[in-house]
Amino acid sequence: MQASRFPDDRSIATIGFVLLPGFALMSYAAATEPFRAANVIAGRPLFRVRNFGETREVAASSGATVVTEALPGRGDGLAAVFVCAGGGPADWHRPAVHQALRRLAGEGVRIGGISGGPYLLAAAGLLAGKRFTIHWEHAPALKEAFPDLDPVQARFVIDRDRLTCGGGIAPLDMMHALIAERMGADFARRVSDWFLHTEVGAGEGPQRASLAERHGVHHPALIAVIEKMEATIEAPLSRAAMARFAGVSERHLDRLFAVHRGTTFLADYRRIRLDHADKLLRQSTLSVAEIAFATGFSSASHFARAYAAVFGRSPRAARR
Repeated sequence: MQASRFPDDRSIATIGFVLLPGFALMSYAAATEPFRAANVIAGRPLFRVRNFGETREVAASSGATVVTEALPGRGDGLAAVFVCAGGGPADWHRPAVHQALRRLAGEGVRIGGISGGPYLLAAAGLLAGKRFTIHWEHAPALKEAFPDLDPVQARFVIDRDRLTCGGGIAPLDMMHALIAERMGADFARRVSDWFLHTEVGAGEGPQRASLAERHGVHHPALIAVIEKMEATIEAPLSRAAMARFAGVSERHLDRLFAVHRGTTFLADYRRIRLDHADKLLRQSTLSVAEIAFATGFSSASHFARAYAAVFGRSPRAARR
């Protein structure tokens, strides 16, 4: 692990959280509570948490509000600042936040993002050349908006002065790593035990259940085909090409989908593409036509008909 970027253990490390409307309260609590517990266990203040926002109060997705300070104008003694964001890119056009993050990064403050927060780091130009992650639901929108960036699917990533996390309960794992960085592994374990967090996840751990668990299939060839489907959404492969890829005949491929999925190869492929399109409608600012081409449809009208047949409404109605 890299050398600690926190103050020595005799001083107080101040951790900032920039909250955007609609942030997930679970992710915020999982990120902040370990620092409170560390102070209690140590019997003295090791960490201080400060909350920042563009308004005096910021509401979480649950409706609960957190009182915030104005966005920091300077590093102001901050050891690290995390952006907590829910919602989607349409909610994340925050020039003042982007500017504050760039200024803090320029002063050597470690910058982090939780759940959708890494999208704002990307928009601020702070993720170039860095390994990072983002919540799996927001990853397609980030890739479309910033094609030069490639988030990894991990619970959290610490790459030098960038700290990114998928959200949910994964901040417990990331804060365990940060507390261990400053106070040692034994102390960090005591903090995790405080929350009954007996199995601390590694940063490289998956954000989601395995493909076999998500799709309820266990046949190796079928799993390989579905994985390939998810990787070729923009340029779908033909049935023949996919059969060659899996090393089976086309007839056997058809049987696998009929027996294990209760559907056809083409219908399943289309549903995977349409599910991806639905995420882009909700999580990106791409036009309907751009989403159509990004999910392998020949035209916006073709996409609209296919989408309506599955979801019962037009793409424009879904976006509204």
